[in-house]
Amino acid sequence: MTPSLIDKYNVAGPRYTSYPTVPYWDTSTFTMKTWKDSLINAFNESNETEGISLYLHLPFCESLCTFCGCHKRITKQHSVETPYISALIKEWDLYCDILPTKPKIKELHLGGGTPTFFSPENLNLLIRSLLNRATLADDYEFSFEGHPNNTTEEHLQTFYDLGFRRVSYGVQDYNETVQKAIHRIQPFENVKRVTEQARAIGYTSVSHDIIFGLPFQTKAHVSETIAKTKSLKPDRIAFYSYAHVPWIKGNGQRGFDESNLPSGTAKRQQYELGKTLLAEAGYHEIGMDHFALPSDSLYQSMTNKTLHRNFMGYTASKTKAMIGLGVSSISDSWYGFAQNVKGIEEYYSLIKEGILPVVKGHILNTEDLIIRKHILNLMCQFDTSWSDDELYFDELPEVLYGLEEMEQDGLLIRNENQLRVTEKGKPFVRNICMAFDLLLKRKQPQTRIFSMTV
Repeated sequence: MTPSLIDKYNVAGPRYTSYPTVPYWDTSTFTMKTWKDSLINAFNESNETEGISLYLHLPFCESLCTFCGCHKRITKQHSVETPYISALIKEWDLYCDILPTKPKIKELHLGGGTPTFFSPENLNLLIRSLLNRATLADDYEFSFEGHPNNTTEEHLQTFYDLGFRRVSYGVQDYNETVQKAIHRIQPFENVKRVTEQARAIGYTSVSHDIIFGLPFQTKAHVSETIAKTKSLKPDRIAFYSYAHVPWIKGNGQRGFDESNLPSGTAKRQQYELGKTLLAEAGYHEIGMDHFALPSDSLYQSMTNKTLHRNFMGYTASKTKAMIGLGVSSISDSWYGFAQNVKGIEEYYSLIKEGILPVVKGHILNTEDLIIRKHILNLMCQFDTSWSDDELYFDELPEVLYGLEEMEQDGLLIRNENQLRVTEKGKPFVRNICMAFDLLLKRKQPQTRIFSMTV
């Protein structure tokens, strides 16, 4: 990849875990009634056939990782576990009381924060309490994010006994200098231990997260990290760019000087190196920044075109309704989004009053739904089509005109009714999606709100 292309297309842009993206939600027309109506609509259309997804945000961490852009609360006081779990269960009860029938869970994911901050006993109580009010789809998938430093064999066995078969471990980088800069000291031996323990217990999918573009990181560090990762052969790997957004996350991402970060060109070289090394090890690129072995469900979903992307990232199957529980969680009814309050005390107060802790949201109009489908197609399959009249929209000629330069640069191929991202264009899929993002075009931000695309 030439540096000129990197310089040309390295601009601030969304990662498109949703459309519209959160900064462009129309909160003025959103009400709790419209949100509940959209959720019930999606539930009635899909619960019996595909089920729903459930995401739980567990925000507590014992120490601050300065690379992290997630919503978290730093504490070593584990007395916070019980009240938070009680609130999650009550929030789930509030949603179950709204839904017309018993929900069927197809996907359940625990993110954070650090889910393994919680004791196995409390996690067991939480999951069993949630499942008491639901049934399970035949092909359900439960997963959680584990911190290699504090995930115990008891954690893994407890989750396995509850039906979990997939675990994701945050690796980031194995170099000690990089680890000190991001405040995440994590020896390879810890990752090796929890990976092998998960496999011995019977987990069928183990994932590792690796980041490029971190402070002080070099191509040699990336090569070393991937070599150690290959020795453990995780089933899937998330290999993604560090999103430097200190204007959003405050001092949590100012544990190092900006001059310590690799340039856009250096970051892209790190990615290209990592991508080559992963391909040599038998991993296939899935969507944006994800890789999987052919035996993993993520690869299989890509080949049979059921790959989906939402606020949980890439998933092997699509559900129309996703309910997010916990502070800052985002729910998705396909027709609407709703985000919870971010303050834990405010969250507790609303739950105690029997009120869904939603602070804002967006109900999608017809145009939003069409654009959402195009962006999902591009992010999941690297192509999209408007041969179906339902996927045509008035601004499409203008969008295609805006893509001409990218086509000339070899990033995409288009014909009368279809657009396909080339191999050369895959690293710039966010830029291609931005051409379809009508809200981004109409309301160009006055200040920077997104990370860089490279």
